[in-house]
Amino acid sequence: MAVVLIGLVAGCGHSAPTATKTTAVTTASSAAKAADGTCNLNGLPPEAGQTVKLIESGGPFPYPKNDGVVFGNFERVLPQHERGYYHEYTVPTPGSKNRGARRIVTGGQPLNHPPEFYYTGDHYQSFCRIGGM
Repeated sequence: MAVVLIGLVAGCGHSAPTATKTTAVTTASSAAKAADGTCNLNGLPPEAGQTVKLIESGGPFPYPKNDGVVFGNFERVLPQHERGYYHEYTVPTPGSKNRGARRIVTGGQPLNHPPEFYYTGDHYQSFCRIGGM
């Protein structure tokens, strides 16, 4: 389970001791991930489902210069395959001024039925394989 730790430090620049409070925040991908590394599309943010529908229909995509491009899997989190096996698509993040960290990565050729679908909510640090589609 991916956990992000946020430290809040109290103090105003004086030499008095400071207090630190740590809060655990769970990412959407780890919250929906089963023990076997799969996740159900219904347990992911609704924008993930919308992105899957766009992928299955061939678009149009919100970021045409970035969506559908080859995903290199340089982090080696997904199973290893030849270059070109994986492609990535943006899952919009409401309120974000950029593409955000959420992606759907597909594996296999478009003619494979069904192709593999993976979700990451933390910009490739962790993935779950989307099942139940």
